[in-house]
Parts: sequence; structure tokens; C-alpha cells
Amino acid sequence: MKSNNQTIITAVAIAIIGALIFSFIHIPSSISFALGAVLTGLALNFMQTAKTPSMTETETSQSSKTLYVGNLPYRANETDVKNLFAEHGDVFAVRLMKDKRTGKRRGFGFVVMNSADADGAIEQLNNKEYGQRTLKVREANEPKNTDTVETE
Repeated sequence: MKSNNQTIITAVAIAIIGALIFSFIHIPSSISFALGAVLTGLALNFMQTAKTPSMTETETSQSSKTLYVGNLPYRANETDVKNLFAEHGDVFAVRLMKDKRTGKRRGFGFVVMNSADADGAIEQLNNKEYGQRTLKVREANEPKNTDTVETE
């Protein structure tokens, strides 16, 4: 796949070549307009391709894992937990569970972090003492699909 600079150079070259051809060849204006539109479309397509990252680049930069964090101190908040996990990698989000009725924290939550850093964070933080409690850290289970009906 071409790099962004190569793609932009290609698009500019197509436009220049088109302009040179039309300046030396005398053709009806309607045909000239149509060919110019086609060449412009090609140039814009090349430039759009240069701006769009490939699927593997997107997946690599955005791949994440959700970790379950249990036995948290009740006084710990999202910022505290984010700072704890940030020592071990990129943290994208923290969600601590609260009781619906009372609004008090329930002592567990979920941390979304970079996949490359998640295993190291699990290894370093599982069974670690934090706020006079021993943390339980593991990869969170994927939610079960309740829409699917099993057939026998």
C-alpha cells in the first residue's frame, strides 16, 4: 500500500498531466470538461485513500480489553482506579459499579485498557494490596447473548 506522501504526489501528477494534455490538444469543451471531471475524481479518490487509515492500523491503535476489578475499597473512585492501572499501560475507561437504591459503590468495577498492556496489568495487580484490600483482577467475561434461541 502506498504511503500518504506517495498518494498525494500521484494525485497531483495526474492533475498536472491532465492539464498538460488539455493545453496541447484541441478538443471540444464538453469532452474536455468530462475528462477533467474524471481526472479530478481520480485525484480526490487517491487523496481520500491517503487520509483513511488501513483496517490493521485502526485495530492496532484501538484494540482494548476489559478487565474485571474486584474487592476494591469502597472509598476508591474512578480517578483512583484509573491512576492505579495507568501505571501499567493506557487506560481508556473506568466504570465502578454502584448500588441502584443507595448509590454507594459495590466494591468492583471494570477497566478498559490497551490490549497490549492488559495482561501485564493483570499480572502486576491481581492479589495486590490496595487500600487495605486484596484486589482481584482478571479479564472480564463477554456478556452472553440473550437474543439467541438455542435449538435442540
